Amino acid sequence: MPGVVHIVDDDASFRTAIERRLKKAGYEVATYSSAQHLLDHLPNESESGCILLDVRIPGLSGPELQGRLSEIGSILPIVFLTGYADVQTTVRAIKAGAEDVLIKPVSSEELLGAVERALAHHQAARSQRSKLDVVLAHIAKLTPRERQVFDLVIRGNTNKQVANVLGATERTIKAHRRRVMEKLQVQSLAELVSLAERAGILRDLSGTGQSN
Repeated sequence: MPGVVHIVDDDASFRTAIERRLKKAGYEVATYSSAQHLLDHLPNESESGCILLDVRIPGLSGPELQGRLSEIGSILPIVFLTGYADVQTTVRAIKAGAEDVLIKPVSSEELLGAVERALAHHQAARSQRSKLDVVLAHIAKLTPRERQVFDLVIRGNTNKQVANVLGATERTIKAHRRRVMEKLQVQSLAELVSLAERAGILRDLSGTGQSN
């Protein structure tokens, strides 16, 4: 599977050795001597990729870099490499979304297997994000009134209940609801709710404490 592997490790000889193995296997490779180095040259996520990240590096640590990347919305899978594996570090990394944790020295079989899984994961995540972007673009086309109707309908309100909440007639709400479904290109309430779940809107509404 083609892709770019971004290696973050302060050990130059280790970076070179891993780079050679990956290039021999057909991967493109970019290397960084520190977490900050990668943050200063953020990878292009429009192409398939993953990060091989040392846990203990000077300055920003591997887990800290993982946190920074998550904050800026990166979906690049991270495979940690460490010479000091412990259960606590491994569990914390995996819980934070790490793809894998490998122990130095790592065999070529382990390394290439982890990279292949990470690249496949990134490809799937990019596809999912692309679909979500389309959904969000459709939702952005709703008028403020249509968005109010949308938010109430996906929470299970009937047309009559929506009309009461918004101070409109049921007939008007039916018309808004029809336009919402046309703009969002769905045919049923079930599809509408599913779309809202994918966009994270139901979760957001729940988080604000809104209820029927």
